Amino acid sequence: MNVTELLRLLQAEHDETATRADHLREQIHQLTGALAEVEAHLAEIVTAGKVIDGLALADHEPAPAETATVYQRIVTAFNEHPGRVFRVRDLHELLGLPTDEPSINATRSRLGRLVRQGLLDQPGRGRYQKRT
Repeated sequence: MNVTELLRLLQAEHDETATRADHLREQIHQLTGALAEVEAHLAEIVTAGKVIDGLALADHEPAPAETATVYQRIVTAFNEHPGRVFRVRDLHELLGLPTDEPSINATRSRLGRLVRQGLLDQPGRGRYQKRT
């Protein structure tokens, strides 16, 4: 075999390998997108499970504080103080949660969901208590 023939074969091998590398990069791109979608869905499933578990705790023993979600901790606080009316800031102080506005607003939204689900009552604006 002469040098020209070797160079032609080497170029053909290069072109074939470059095409395969491009194909693999495209597969990686598609798989990365699919993985991101599946991971986001998985996170939603985990969150839904925690919420459901937190709501189920209203009828059972409270989970340890270190493993409890915020929902679980909120429901537990209302179960431990069934007659007490809480303002969001008071609830945060009781649970040791941050009292900055974004945290307060997130809890206010959570409490609204718990009211709509029938677990809590809202006897006044910004006030919440366990439904009796």
